[in-house]
Amino acid sequence: MAALSPALTAARRLVIKIGSALLVDDQGLRGDWLRALCDDVADWRRRGCDVVLVSSGSIALGRRVLGLPLGALPLEQAQAAAAVGQIRLARAYEEALAPHGVTTAQVLLTLEDSADRRRYLNSRATMQTLLSLGVVPIVNENDTIATDEIRYGDNDRLAAQIAVTCGADQLLLLSDVDGLYTANPKTDPTALHLPVIEHLTPEIEAMGGDPVSGLSKGGMKTKLMAARTAIAGGCAMAIAEGSVMRPLSAVAHGARCSWFLPESDPQLARKRWIAAMKPKGALVVDQGAALALGQGKSLLPAGVRTVVGEFGRGDPVAITGPSGETLATGLVRYTADEARRIAGHRSDRIEAILGYTGRAALVHRDDMAL
Repeated sequence: MAALSPALTAARRLVIKIGSALLVDDQGLRGDWLRALCDDVADWRRRGCDVVLVSSGSIALGRRVLGLPLGALPLEQAQAAAAVGQIRLARAYEEALAPHGVTTAQVLLTLEDSADRRRYLNSRATMQTLLSLGVVPIVNENDTIATDEIRYGDNDRLAAQIAVTCGADQLLLLSDVDGLYTANPKTDPTALHLPVIEHLTPEIEAMGGDPVSGLSKGGMKTKLMAARTAIAGGCAMAIAEGSVMRPLSAVAHGARCSWFLPESDPQLARKRWIAAMKPKGALVVDQGAALALGQGKSLLPAGVRTVVGEFGRGDPVAITGPSGETLATGLVRYTADEARRIAGHRSDRIEAILGYTGRAALVHRDDMAL
């Protein structure tokens, strides 16, 4: 029996990647298309779905303003174009979503922000807070400072990493193709469209091709790389043709696309990832904290008796009960020295003890595997 594709309308947290070729054409920003997309985004928000937009387009917009030619740009010119275009891109989204009463935020990231665990936790906490406040984050690579060594290089993979970081259950890549084919349909009339991909096999990965747009840096190969990241993190991913007006509605009503099915749900995938880490230290908690952890609560400083070992922010630590039993593994939000200073104290005392405002939990429940 063939696997069923997910329903886009059932998404609880949806990340949408918008390619440059959809947003910018020879005349500049495609304002009508952007407003139609934002109509869709507002509809999904009204359904109670959290939405994150990962949008290309800053360099394409900026290069027009600066009069730079099409094609590959030297790094310093690309960064200058991004600096000019990024403010225009953010303003365009803000103006398109404001009539719906939707607040936007700009989030700029580099590969280092996900490769470094401390930065990863900080960006994750920021994204979670924005979404909890009903904000639609507009995410892009921080092209103004990123060098080749710290670049994602394409927003397909950035979108997949964002989906995993914020625990999204669905990722939609809006592109200039309507999914994955067995071969390039522009050159091979026998190419078959694949509506559902249950397993990302080497044969499937071999179907990746090159970019077809002069504005786009990502081809099918990068989309398949994004799919591997997304499905491993428990997120279903779809590739859909996005140039139509209201592309989310089009997919929801049956427009052709390709769905990659996840290996598990996002929360379970993240818990497994944390549980597999080797602890760099330990937090010994009292009986009250042990009971609270069993009820799904975060670990607060007040419940910690002893801090064992040396660790930094974002490192994995074991959480042990008063009798020495291991209760959980979690990613700690303070260094070992900071944890020792605030252990046994209420969270509202953290600022007075450390001299700066810190996070209320030593280990948040989302960063903990029991």
